[in-house]
Amino acid sequence: MGSSIGDRLSSIGFAPMPDNGLGRKIRRVVGLIVGLIVVLVLLPTTVTYVNPGYVGIVIHRAGGGVDKVPLGPGLHMRNPLTTGIEEYPVFMQTLVLTKASTEGSSLNDEINVNSKEGQPISLDVSMSFELDPDKTPNLYSTFRRDIQAIQHGYVKQSIRQALQEVIGNEEIAAVIGPKKAEAVNQTQMLLSQRLAQYGIVVKQFTINELRAPPAVIEAINQKNVMQQQALTSQNELQKNTFQAQGDSIKAWVMPRRFSPKQKLRPKRTSCCRGA
Repeated sequence: MGSSIGDRLSSIGFAPMPDNGLGRKIRRVVGLIVGLIVVLVLLPTTVTYVNPGYVGIVIHRAGGGVDKVPLGPGLHMRNPLTTGIEEYPVFMQTLVLTKASTEGSSLNDEINVNSKEGQPISLDVSMSFELDPDKTPNLYSTFRRDIQAIQHGYVKQSIRQALQEVIGNEEIAAVIGPKKAEAVNQTQMLLSQRLAQYGIVVKQFTINELRAPPAVIEAINQKNVMQQQALTSQNELQKNTFQAQGDSIKAWVMPRRFSPKQKLRPKRTSCCRGA
């Protein structure tokens, strides 16, 4: 009952390791092997690699704060227990919001707004932008999401709001026709102003396709045809008026030019002086 663990091991054939130089060496080797395994397991989590074209946002797990200066591309040491890394791309990107599933995301991302008359308009748009590296920590602190979630969340909503403000003040025929370029420029200006505070630098905004109800498109086409016909009639009227005025002037000038009341002067002949 009072036998030790060593006695029990000896009874089943296991001899205790002698406490001599060889035993100490074996224990030291075993310790080194265990330590090496621990290092190999923990090393990947203590070294972070930030890819080219990205910056790393250092997130402190304890307080939830972030470092004000992001990590540049390359290898960086960190404590995996207290910090995390979120990578943000700083190269130019293009957000495509379209109805087709072959572009952008697989979902229907078209933008729906209303014109001045209250007519619904669906738009396929795209926006090219870059992230200001110095403002990426503030961007993460504000939204606490990756860049894809920010694009299809806040940025998409900002595009919808800007388009509604611009197109909502215009008639649908003007937006489809002569004022489309002006609407694009105004929308890009609004987006640049509103997204700049988060370090989102708008490079280009484009309306790729604009869709209105078929009945509205038909009415606009009929109006354009009527305007073209009226313009053609006006041009024809002006042409006939000019022609009538010309004929009237010609009729007045020709009789006066060849009137019989005009006396024809005899031609002067030279006389030869004779002796």
